[in-house]
Amino acid sequence: MYRQFEQDFDKLRTRLIRMGSLVEEQVEYAFRALLTGNTTLADLVIERDDKVDKLDLKIDKQVQRIFALSQPVARDLRLLLAAVKINNEFERIGDYAVIVARLAYDSAAHRIAELVGFERITKATCTMVKASLDAFIGNDPELAKHVLATDDIVDMLERELSTAIIGQMKADSSLVESGVRLIIGLHNIERIADRATNIAENVIFLAEAQLVRHQQVQGDVTPLQPEEPDESSREDERE
Repeated sequence: MYRQFEQDFDKLRTRLIRMGSLVEEQVEYAFRALLTGNTTLADLVIERDDKVDKLDLKIDKQVQRIFALSQPVARDLRLLLAAVKINNEFERIGDYAVIVARLAYDSAAHRIAELVGFERITKATCTMVKASLDAFIGNDPELAKHVLATDDIVDMLERELSTAIIGQMKADSSLVESGVRLIIGLHNIERIADRATNIAENVIFLAEAQLVRHQQVQGDVTPLQPEEPDESSREDERE
């Protein structure tokens, strides 16, 4: 019985990591589609959202099964509680990635994004998503705390870029429709960062049995530094 319990937990953890890796890639592709106007990449993100949803359901059912067949306590119970929340956060990040990817079809939105320096917020947000997954995989609460510290930077960039987009719309009224779409996309990027923060909070809960929601991180914790994507390490998926 205990061996089956361990196997179920191992499978749950493996599926969560697979979910996180898939969603991280969705975010990376969605941002690249927007910044480059690559509609083929946007199509890929939209098509693969179904995979995210199916994996979400599998994880939920597996958590329900473990609860039904065992009586988890202490760390095992924390893992199950965290798994439910982390899975939900990844699924929502996947949904936001689809919204952002659709902006690639709007050439004016792509042009405005380039003019106002959208790459700054996409890099910071991508780094947060990757680090939150790495923190979960490595059971690393310290890395998770750096994710929390980075969220303020994304919030600041959202405000700054919103103002810049509105400036472009005022200067050229033909950009209003695309500018509004881009502001909505910008808000969804900020929501991706918020969800990555929630994942990091759950990693801290899992590792330290400490609830940090809506609280400032204690101590001197520096924000993450965005990494340059390694284009050679991952080829774009095609049809």
